[in-house]
Amino acid sequence: MPNTYSQIYIHLVFAVKYRQSLINESWETELYKYINGVIQNKGQLPIAINGMPDHIHILFIMKPTCCISDLVREIKKSSTEFITVKRFVRTKFQWQHGFGAFSYSQSSLDNVKRYIENQKQHHAVKTFKREYQEFLSMFDIEYNQDYLFDWILEK
Repeated sequence: MPNTYSQIYIHLVFAVKYRQSLINESWETELYKYINGVIQNKGQLPIAINGMPDHIHILFIMKPTCCISDLVREIKKSSTEFITVKRFVRTKFQWQHGFGAFSYSQSSLDNVKRYIENQKQHHAVKTFKREYQEFLSMFDIEYNQDYLFDWILEK
């Protein structure tokens, strides 16, 4: 688009269906590289991708022509096919419906990138459920606890 200038930074968060811990450390880097390629092929610029066995975080620069829902749908669809073709899991792999999308300013990028890169250390002390609810609260997003995610029964 001529004469269109933007600087939109989006932090995506989405989970494996039922928060099953299916993303294994032995192949997570390959998955993240694949997702990186999907984002680039959709004309967006990935900055950081990382996660845990039950969820993923993606920070990217969004162009104004992007529809976040369409991008997330393509990431989930393509990565599910990738995981299935590679036979990374023995059961059927699915992503949870829905996602979180949070926008940040350029001055926050280093902190957000560091946060995403340090997921393993971060989740040693905080559950995904608590983390996600804190994001929703921090961004003043109203939600119904009953429809937040299909949670695995927690002990």
